[in-house]
Amino acid sequence: MSDRMRYGLERPTLADICSGGFSTPWDAPMIPPFPFRFRNAEILTIYWRTDPEAMAFLLPPPLQPVGDVACVHIYKMNDTDWLGPYSEANVMFGARLADRSGAYSPYLVLSSDVGVTHGREIHGQPKKLGKPSLEFRGDLIVGTVERNGIDVITGTMAYKQRQIAPTDLAPYFDFATNLNLKAVDHIDGTPAIRQITSRRLADVTVHEAWAGPATMELRPNAQLPVYRLPVQDTLQGIYWRADFTLVPGEIIHDYLGEEK
Repeated sequence: MSDRMRYGLERPTLADICSGGFSTPWDAPMIPPFPFRFRNAEILTIYWRTDPEAMAFLLPPPLQPVGDVACVHIYKMNDTDWLGPYSEANVMFGARLADRSGAYSPYLVLSSDVGVTHGREIHGQPKKLGKPSLEFRGDLIVGTVERNGIDVITGTMAYKQRQIAPTDLAPYFDFATNLNLKAVDHIDGTPAIRQITSRRLADVTVHEAWAGPATMELRPNAQLPVYRLPVQDTLQGIYWRADFTLVPGEIIHDYLGEEK
């Protein structure tokens, strides 16, 4: 697709409409084309031990759970191509498909309608609108995720007590490889897409990373049931700042392809 088409400066051709990266309305497209860059993102990551049976319940087959640890990343996205500043939260735990391993996301919350739409349409991520927040309160870093007027997630971490290397960000599972279930129907209700997708962030630059004692509290909410991953033991918190690029991913399992 031409840059002129992407910026709505000319009427699309049939080839434009049928090409990758096309989005509507065509004179003000909703979905950003790959790649797009995140600059100076601030992230609070908190790990907790949970119930492996709960992890297995939330995983679509043939994915298998790995370990007994879940985490949440609460992002303050300060400068993002197309989307602008917004906030996001991603709940994840370790999973694998045969020899492929990564982290599955059963719940994501964003403050951006563009981010919600892109995540669902392109990655298959189960994104919903909400209000994640990340702030400093004296000697405490506080991350919250609000949905329907309820603080569904509240995480805290001591402010910058122990600096760590970027290689220490993922001690329990490889969260940089994100696995998702993409489910899209045709207009007649028949299945169009049923896939396990995988994507990995590119061009990652970590500016700083700090670890410390943390707490995690989950509150029930029928529309964001993160309480299904109960907190048995909060393990650690990590605060980090980074730049990274979102690039195309891949299809690692095609449910409908199996039927052909």
